[in-house]
Amino acid sequence: MADPARARRLAKRIATIVASTIEHEIKDPRLTGVTITDAKVTADLHDATLYYTVLGRTLDDVPDYAGVAAALESAKGLLRTKVGAETGVRFTPTLAFTRDTVPDTANRMAELLAAAKAADADLARVREGARPAGDADPYRVRPGAEDDRDDGAESDDAGDDSGAGRDTADERSGDERFDGGR
Repeated sequence: MADPARARRLAKRIATIVASTIEHEIKDPRLTGVTITDAKVTADLHDATLYYTVLGRTLDDVPDYAGVAAALESAKGLLRTKVGAETGVRFTPTLAFTRDTVPDTANRMAELLAAAKAADADLARVREGARPAGDADPYRVRPGAEDDRDDGAESDDAGDDSGAGRDTADERSGDERFDGGR
């Protein structure tokens, strides 16, 4: 097992060597616009995974990922030879190329955040002239409103005998003998 710091240094060095070789020495036209974004080396320093992105020729152009993968696979031997010659390690790591999906994921997240921001702006625009449907505090008792209710309740009870003999909740709470109907 190698030191993790040594593995990171070797991974960085491998990424630099491979990127330079792709740019300056390999003449395959399918590899134009390829960028090595990251490299990882296993703890035993025997395998290296290189992550790459591909830029299209124009902004609207979709890159040929299959062509780039085939070109990297065909250049793998030359790239490994260059890595072995320039790093000077006892065992040259095998190279594996993986398409880096971080930029695509970041673009998708940016689109989702923009959509959420637009939805928030629409909601804020709708709320501008909105008012509450009722009172700000519908449970607040106004000083004059309670007196009006009591006067009306007494006059209603006097003329209506349907509730005769029934205790009100206020009367029951004051009565210590009331056991809640048990």
